[in-house]
Parts: sequence; structure tokens; C-alpha cells
Amino acid sequence: MGIYSYFVVPWKCLVVITLRLLFLVPAGVPARSGDSFSKDNITVRQGGSAVLRCSVDSKVSRVAWLNRTTILFAGDEKWSLDPRVILLDTVHTEYSIKIENVDLHDEGPYVCSILSDKLPKSTKVHLIVQVPARVVNISTDITVNEGSNVSLMCLAIGRPDPSIIWKHRSSSGGPTSRFITEGEYVEITAITKEQSGVYECMSTNYVSAPDVRTLRVTVNYPPVIARARNTLIGVGQRGMLQCEASAVPLADFEWYKEDRKLLNGLNGVKIENKGKQSMLTFFNVSEEDYGNYTCVAMNPMGITNASIILYGPGMQDMIDINSAVSHLSTHLILLMTLLTLYFLKF
Repeated sequence: MGIYSYFVVPWKCLVVITLRLLFLVPAGVPARSGDSFSKDNITVRQGGSAVLRCSVDSKVSRVAWLNRTTILFAGDEKWSLDPRVILLDTVHTEYSIKIENVDLHDEGPYVCSILSDKLPKSTKVHLIVQVPARVVNISTDITVNEGSNVSLMCLAIGRPDPSIIWKHRSSSGGPTSRFITEGEYVEITAITKEQSGVYECMSTNYVSAPDVRTLRVTVNYPPVIARARNTLIGVGQRGMLQCEASAVPLADFEWYKEDRKLLNGLNGVKIENKGKQSMLTFFNVSEEDYGNYTCVAMNPMGITNASIILYGPGMQDMIDINSAVSHLSTHLILLMTLLTLYFLKF
């Protein structure tokens, strides 16, 4: 509903008649060579104020502001019922109005019609209303398996039409967001775990600050053991073997000594899992504790393992021999674990 819609139909008829008599050229009659006309554009942000200016002089006998076919002000008399439209108290050489809290329906042509020395002239102002960019629809957080295809969407509105920029902030904790592409859609083929993280959609048309929305993409992938070191611990000492595996979802851990599965709290050991880490603690290391240990990490995406040797002082030369033998034992343990998981499904 524009400013002109504040009037009822009978008033519109009166407006047209009045304008024909006081200011405008009769209907169907071409403009005379003495008529003067100027045009200007004013751009204002939605919610802001627009000042429409019109220059006059001492020879002006009648003056009015019109919005399309509606009179807003005729001289000092206000015809508009819109409280947002006010006549400014300015110098005698200016006849200006102000529209507060401008909205889209206010956009369009405005005319300052002047009768001076019995010659009409007009100043036309076209009001352009800009609307800040705003994101109205964006994909929700999603979880996919590594290797899947992913489509992300971000829709925005505004005047002028906004542009959209996508950025990616990796789950690995990179310092800044990385530019990906422009446009409403992002297509990712065969997504990798490195492409997980927060995706940022930034919409802007430079009318105001960008509208930024984010979504999270979680990528499931099988465990990858990143830390499994051979460890030196003397007899009678307290020690620990550590195994760290990155995985989504987080991995479950199992420990084996040779081909024997270790249980928490038995045989003087404690197994403690915290997030990506699993710790095998020995309270009092004995000669029997030395040897090859296998850390097995598993999640619904897959399974992997790593060999860790616990050894004592003076046993460094034996580690290389034990490492070669441990590879065979590790593969056997992995095969046993896979078979166990297989039969548990049936």
C-alpha cells in the first residue's frame, strides 16, 4: 500500500480536477514551449528517510507535491493522511518534503508542480528504495560418509539483487575461512574428511553489512592411527602405552598382547579411552609384560591397527626383530576382529 492509497476514490477524482485547474496542462493538450521540466533520482535504504527537494522563487504563485495522481501537499496544506510524510520548514527558496521510515511501496515517481508567472513547471523525483541483502533459506547441518556427493544451498533476497560468496572453515582448525565459490549452490563430488567443517554463506548487495549464515558438514571416515610409539619402561616401574586414532564417529579401541585380548583391570593393566586416545597403563612392569602389543581402532566406517612394543633397558636391538614378527601377529588379530564383527551381525 503506497502513500497514495490513504485516499478514498472521491478524493482521487477531486485531485485530478484540481491539478488540471491549478498546475497541469489540460488533458490531451501538448506541453507548451515555455514549460520547464527536470528529473532527479534519490536512492534510500529501506527504513531510512528520504528528503525530496524542490527549488522555488518569489514568482511562484502555487506549488504542490504529488505522488502519482495523489496530492501530498498543496502549499502549506497537507492532503496526505500518511503521518510519515511531512513538509520541511526550509528557506523560502525551497519547498521540500520528507518521507520517514521508507518502505518498498513508497518507491516511484514524485512531482513538485509549480505555477510561476502563469507558466507551469515541474520537478520530477524518482525514489528508489534499496533493501539490505538477507539470507532466507540455507541447507541444514548434514552428516555424510567420505566419498559421497554433497549439494549445499543458500538463497538470499534484497534490492539490488545480492551476490553470494561461500567460504569453508576446516574441522582441523585452520586459522581462517577459505573462499570456495560464488552463487547459490555448492556442489562437492566425492567429499573427503578434509572438506568437513563449517561452510559460510555470505550474502551482500552493499546496502548494509553482509548477512552471514553457517552450516556444518560432518564427514564420517574410518579410523586412522596417528600415534603409536614403542615405549621403554624398566622392571618395577609404572608405564603407559598410548594409541591415538582420528575417526568420525570416534573409534572404539581394543588392546592385544600377541594374540590375546586384554581386559581392563586384569593382569595388572588398566585400559582408559578418552576421545581420540586409548591408554594401556601398567602399574608394575614385569619381565612378562615385555613384548608386542596391538592397538585396534574401529568404527562403523572401518577398522585399523598398529603395533607397539614395550621393552626394557638393553632390549633396543631386539625391537627390529620383534617388529618384523609383530606384523604377522597384527594381521592375524585384525582378521580375528573382522570375523568376530561379521558373526555378531548374524
